Amino acid sequence: MPGSGKTPGTAGSEKVLGTTGPVRALQIYRVLHETYPDAGCELDFRNPFELLIATVLSAQSTDKGVNKVTPILFQRYPSPEALAGAELEDVEQIIRSTGFFHNKASALLGIGQSLVENFAGQVPTGLDELTSLPGVGRKTAHVVRGHAFGLPAITTDTHVIRLSNRLGFVATKVPLKVEQALCALFDPELWTSVSDTLIVHGRRRCNAKKPACGACPVAVLCPSFGTGPIDPDEARRLVKSS
Repeated sequence: MPGSGKTPGTAGSEKVLGTTGPVRALQIYRVLHETYPDAGCELDFRNPFELLIATVLSAQSTDKGVNKVTPILFQRYPSPEALAGAELEDVEQIIRSTGFFHNKASALLGIGQSLVENFAGQVPTGLDELTSLPGVGRKTAHVVRGHAFGLPAITTDTHVIRLSNRLGFVATKVPLKVEQALCALFDPELWTSVSDTLIVHGRRRCNAKKPACGACPVAVLCPSFGTGPIDPDEARRLVKSS
């Protein structure tokens, strides 16, 4: 049953679960999953190392923007060992367009060095080990765990937090509490897919300022219906194809 895979200290006891119970939450997820069957990680990667680096670069940037620079970055620095020995200025120049390139470049070199020194050049699978790397928080770690290693992982990016509240899954905007509440609401085998599906729905229909309520596949199930235009024609004009 939903909730059987909840994490220690789960949010249920902290009263952060929303008004939508497990049965309706699963119904909403299934409709959205049918709407976006190809929902998944939109960062290009070939191995855990590349996904880790791409995810760090994606902070305050778009996946499309990151995908433009990573081929150049990985051609020059294809491994943790190569990145550990990189020149900071060279990395900064390559990733400049992703924003905050000074901090990101320092984090990338630190990741390369830490992987070589502490993990024999391999990206670890454990949450604690991943978050010990420079510039890697829980969100980044869960992206890597879910998509590079196939482990159950809830990624609480801004779309997941916003939609989880709008759909009544949670009643909090604190990332860790949202993560715990979703873990309590859904079975572990769905966690990664739930995150991916909510992210795509947030990007295409349920945007922050003007959600396309009148063209939403879960309109009849959503407690926030009417936040955006309910006229079908007006709403359809707000829907993005990607």
